[in-house]
Amino acid sequence: MGLRSTTVAVAAHSVKRPSVSDSNGLVRLRNADAVVAGAYVHQGDALTSGWHTHDLHQLEYAVAGLVEVETAAGHYLLPSQQMAWIPAGLEHQSVLHTSVRTISVFFDPTLLSARNDRVRILAAAPLVREMLLHAVRWPIGRHVHDARADRFFRTMADVIDEALDDERPLMLPSCAHPLVAKAAGHVRANLDSVTVATLCRALSTTERTLRRLFQAELAMTCREYLLQARLLHAMVLLARSEQTVAGAATAVGFSSSSAFARAFRQRCGESPSTFHRRMDPRA
Repeated sequence: MGLRSTTVAVAAHSVKRPSVSDSNGLVRLRNADAVVAGAYVHQGDALTSGWHTHDLHQLEYAVAGLVEVETAAGHYLLPSQQMAWIPAGLEHQSVLHTSVRTISVFFDPTLLSARNDRVRILAAAPLVREMLLHAVRWPIGRHVHDARADRFFRTMADVIDEALDDERPLMLPSCAHPLVAKAAGHVRANLDSVTVATLCRALSTTERTLRRLFQAELAMTCREYLLQARLLHAMVLLARSEQTVAGAATAVGFSSSSAFARAFRQRCGESPSTFHRRMDPRA
């Protein structure tokens, strides 16, 4: 599931394409320093961003489709009708799947109090969704300062500051510990068949050792990591219109569709069939 190995053709149509990044991967989005915030709309086919940073905070709302975001800390999924918070200065890579539509609002760091440590996947309350739709009238690349826009974005920043506490657990953590990293890679490569027992045999280690290392390095057990990896990959599969729920359950290693549906609902807050319908661009 690592995004570094993902190859996606680029063919996107946006309100205004962002500026080219510099040699350090910093993408400069503003054409006027006085602009404190603004919107950027993506609508089109699949797009991979490459690794980069912004000098602005980004709030990305998935209107339709599925977005994947990767940082050094982990891999995050952004399903439709939810938001991703990407703090200024954080190196990341995004993959926007086919038929995805997103609205991003970029904020000068002075507008929000903090939350600069990591990506967060957030619920999109109705008020925030309406503000996102309203924000598109002020592109981040505009050349003219607008006092009315400043007032709007300062109010929106206050609303977002509170929304950052409503985080969704749609993330698979990463770490540099060699055995944990090897175990995580083996899990992701063998989701259809891996168990804790087969993982221990593949790594020539014990379940006790893996349990201790996963808890210390990732703050979760090996079994929890395995379940999270299965459910996040299932969400990627279910974002494809041709995928069936039963096929996704089998592909990620669930023995029955009912067990898959139960685990999916507990972790994601909706059934896999509901999620699949919501992701389908034909719906």
